[in-house]
Amino acid sequence: MFTGIITDIGTIRSHEQRGDLRLVIGSAYDMDGVAIGASIACSGACLTVVEKGVDWFAVDLSAETVARTAPGLWDEGGRLNLERALKVGDELGGHIVTGHVDGIGHLVSAVREGDSTRLTIKAPADLAAALAAKGSITLDGISLTVNSVDDQADGSVHFGLNIIPHTAAATTLDALPEDRTFNLEIDVLARYLDRMQSLRNRSM
Repeated sequence: MFTGIITDIGTIRSHEQRGDLRLVIGSAYDMDGVAIGASIACSGACLTVVEKGVDWFAVDLSAETVARTAPGLWDEGGRLNLERALKVGDELGGHIVTGHVDGIGHLVSAVREGDSTRLTIKAPADLAAALAAKGSITLDGISLTVNSVDDQADGSVHFGLNIIPHTAAATTLDALPEDRTFNLEIDVLARYLDRMQSLRNRSM
């Protein structure tokens, strides 16, 4: 489990396709306190540490993980939002995050509002019912509050987020190219409610 509060920005030092995709990620974490087998959320995807050094750790990504996460995210030189797994007694500053990516979001617009940036993100139709104003969403591993929801004719949804300067500076949201895509994880409660509703509809 995670909280969506980013504690480091890692850089992908190497990208090697073996049976799975092996990444070596540079990090400022104290690696003496990171065990082999530990879970680290990398831009919203829960990955397992399989090797480590003084200032880096390695993870393996299956073809399924690569297919279900934002395209280009795992390229060499890319930056990743990092969060170590929640420990009992840690402050829950964001919301409960599982590290399981539910879909891919696409940047629609990024507009300055005062010192902050207003993002509009397009989410796929199968996530539309799980997004609500004032609800929680995880964007590339970052816990954020949905400010607005605008349903689209094709079934997709545009949702709005407000990014304050601190959040931008502490995460990869400081860079927002027009073609930016994001890993999305819906609130865990919304995930279960959606499943319950689909089963209810099937039995009717």
